[in-house]
Amino acid sequence: MPTDHWPVYSPFAKEHFNRGKAEGLAEARAEGRARGRARAILIVLASRGFEVPEDVRARVGECTDLEQLDVWLRRVAVATSIDDVFLNG
Repeated sequence: MPTDHWPVYSPFAKEHFNRGKAEGLAEARAEGRARGRARAILIVLASRGFEVPEDVRARVGECTDLEQLDVWLRRVAVATSIDDVFLNG
């Protein structure tokens, strides 16, 4: 029997156990979307021939703000330099 499964009998326990699972799943999905966008940014930078410094790679990889990542992703599509992507946020 899996160790993460246990019987939840009371209505209170059922509500809070399921809420925790849902919140954890939502958080994991958001982290996955952020990692995917960060990876896309780095792939586009590399395929456009930009030399990606380690500090930029770290900045992109550590970012969890989906809106910021979307801004960078849109910018990287038309940028003529790394500064065009990351200057002013």
